[in-house]
Amino acid sequence: MKAERNNWLWFGIIALLYFLWVLWLENYWFLTGIAIIFDWYITKTINWTFWRKREWGNSNLIEWIDAFIFAVVAVTLINIFLFQNYKIPTGSMEKTLMIGDHLYVSKVAYGPRLPNTPLSLPFTQHTMPLTTNVKSFVDWIELPYKRLRGFGNVRRDDAVVFNFPEGDTVAIEHSSVSYYSIVRDEAMGLKDYDINHLLPVKTDNEYKDMARDNVRKNYIIAIRPVDKRDNYIKRCVAIPGDTLQIINKKVYVNGIPQKSYPGIQYSYYIYMKENQDIPNKTFERMEVYEHFHRGNVIQAWLTREEVEKIAKFGSVQEIIPNDYYNQYFTDYFPHDTDYQWTLNNFGPLYIPKKGTSLEINLHNLCLYERIISCYEHNKLTVKDGIIYINNKPAREYTFKMDYYWMMGDNRERSLDSRFWGFVPEDHIVGKPRFIWLSLNKNKSFPANIRWGRMLKRV
Repeated sequence: MKAERNNWLWFGIIALLYFLWVLWLENYWFLTGIAIIFDWYITKTINWTFWRKREWGNSNLIEWIDAFIFAVVAVTLINIFLFQNYKIPTGSMEKTLMIGDHLYVSKVAYGPRLPNTPLSLPFTQHTMPLTTNVKSFVDWIELPYKRLRGFGNVRRDDAVVFNFPEGDTVAIEHSSVSYYSIVRDEAMGLKDYDINHLLPVKTDNEYKDMARDNVRKNYIIAIRPVDKRDNYIKRCVAIPGDTLQIINKKVYVNGIPQKSYPGIQYSYYIYMKENQDIPNKTFERMEVYEHFHRGNVIQAWLTREEVEKIAKFGSVQEIIPNDYYNQYFTDYFPHDTDYQWTLNNFGPLYIPKKGTSLEINLHNLCLYERIISCYEHNKLTVKDGIIYINNKPAREYTFKMDYYWMMGDNRERSLDSRFWGFVPEDHIVGKPRFIWLSLNKNKSFPANIRWGRMLKRV
């Protein structure tokens, strides 16, 4: 009788939790799962763990398999609905987040996103272990975007983990470089070749088509759904409905300057007095790892506080900002010579908000064409100077999703929205809450453990 009462107690607890989960999921077909829970604890008609006996007497191997299956299922559900670990691979967020920081990323902060590709190998992002181009998921089942309710929305100045927007197409041999930048560089090379050899010059679209064909011939190309694209982490500097502008390195949102963060850093030239230098050990103690010595000049990426500290060194003559990043390059969004923006002088640019309509024309189409054609899956063409969306002439467009503008705190060493544009809402993964482990890749164990960063809030 006692065992039977315990079974009913456990059934009640698990069934209640499962019912609350179904309410959160907002898919009431899953309520049929309560019948499975009832059979598991009460009727016991079906042996749902068919690999093991219900009675005692299972071998150690079976017990290990049972524990392994339970752990995989539990961790997978936790990663989907509650939180996930994330390791900082690059210095784009230094000094706020350092290379080697391991983060606790909350999925419930903005609401967990249900997987687009539910059939995939657990604990892999997009590629099978020990391979370079074998997919770890099947794409013949692909679900539409759905996000469950969370505790809030993405706000300005939040650090956010998201899927790389240009990660839909990847050249495997150069997976660290955007496929679209590879195509742009190839198109530019083809055009320069024709100009230098006095050959007829084609249109930019023709060069892009030729470049696309060349890239697909020379590289293995992978197509990835939203949830299988690489994870990035940046700071959200503008939210839907904002107008963003960068003037002389300072970010303005709706005409208001962004508040200053201690971790934001830029490139500087440190001019040393004759026969003077700053030892590498000094930079190491300050955790300044990006610095280059050229004669009596040191180029370093520093925060405002570090600039003030180094300026007081007796060996330093002066420190001046590096103006190299004020130059225009076609790599910068929107990759159009009509908008010769730079990393430090950019915009103004409207950040699209779901449900708002915007006039589109041949001048501003380059700003929003990827949203219209790629993220929101419309057929976009231009013929005889007229824009067609889904084969209909269009002078305005109504956005179906919210969009965000992300930038790294290491402002001149960050590949961010200034290169690849907007981040759609369906790419948002979660919010980093704290650093649970931090390892310095330049040191060996145990000196590589940054104890001061352990359990530090983000």
